[in-house]
Amino acid sequence: MADARWRHDNGKASCVDISGSHFGPNLQAFILYQYYHAIVTQPLLLEQLHEFGVDISSGHLSHIITEGKDRYHSEKNEILATGLEISDFIQVDDTGARHDGKNGVCTFIGNNSFSYFESTDSKSRINFIELLRAGYRDYVINADALAYMVSHGLGSAQIDKLTPLLPSTFENIDHWKAKLAESQITGARHIQIATEGALIGSILEHGFNRDISILSDDAGQFNIFNHALCWIHAERTFCKLIGYSDENTRALDDTRSQIWELYAELKEYKEMPADQKKARIESRFDEIFTRQTCFASLNQALKRIYQNKSELLLVLDRPEIPLHNNLSESDIREYVKRRKVSGSTRSSSGRKCRDTFTSLKKTCRKLAVSFWEYIKDRVANLNTIPRLSDLMRAAV
Repeated sequence: MADARWRHDNGKASCVDISGSHFGPNLQAFILYQYYHAIVTQPLLLEQLHEFGVDISSGHLSHIITEGKDRYHSEKNEILATGLEISDFIQVDDTGARHDGKNGVCTFIGNNSFSYFESTDSKSRINFIELLRAGYRDYVINADALAYMVSHGLGSAQIDKLTPLLPSTFENIDHWKAKLAESQITGARHIQIATEGALIGSILEHGFNRDISILSDDAGQFNIFNHALCWIHAERTFCKLIGYSDENTRALDDTRSQIWELYAELKEYKEMPADQKKARIESRFDEIFTRQTCFASLNQALKRIYQNKSELLLVLDRPEIPLHNNLSESDIREYVKRRKVSGSTRSSSGRKCRDTFTSLKKTCRKLAVSFWEYIKDRVANLNTIPRLSDLMRAAV
């Protein structure tokens, strides 16, 4: 048994088949659980293991935490692909996630069935659509790509250069950049819109559900397809206002009360949709957000929210969409805690593992799977717990 190693777990010596490690599955699972679930830093975890009598070096501990995790990365990628396939809506958000001493960002994609996290160097619409490719790396010029470019203001000169390419697929970013250069599309804005369009073409070519709703907090990079807005974030606009007279304060308080009354009506509508209720809510929305008060700043805020009417009231046509984005904020809070505890990741494998195990942990929780049992099962290669993507399909 070439890969057999003697271990000592719970006072009993035994021989297990764990490739590449002198430590048994229970200890490895404990290390992964402490680091990724309990957010115990590596120095504290090393000290803890030494106090338990485990003779392990910091290098080997780091190896267990970050190396040889391809099967976990694969399962994480399956979570996103399956989630996008079976979901009517997704919720999205991002937060800062420093890496190697530089600012970065982590994007969350998920809903009640799954959680997916991916850290990148910066945030943009290109970055978001790249994540929605769910593992694909190509760029596609098709009718959908060109339609996106036209609707987002790409000049007719650039459209004329790309139209003869219809249909075309470019294997990777290098091939796509080469084609842009060959077509003499060099302006930063032109490259951005063309690239966004080619990415839209790619995800739709690979079966992305164009009818899926995307709920966000109004960050511009997420505003594609059927975009819905979080009512809690919209109402925060009014929380920031301060009335400098009693009259202004009364106007502000009255407006906020009316907004929350409308929000309550939307909650009732979600439970029991009806055309009559829909018409009343739309009319009430217009009344609230087109009114003129004595408070100029309040009037400006009302006007801004009114411009987002279709996104705030998308729920009238799709009652399954949540009214708020609290789920994504709750899930992504993991990264806020990690920033406070350990600052940032240093190695690319460390960053990748952080994203992967956070995705797996949060998805396990949503599927009512014990993360501890999941980790033990995967470390020991038992596979008695089904793939999380299979559990997601079974739960639909």
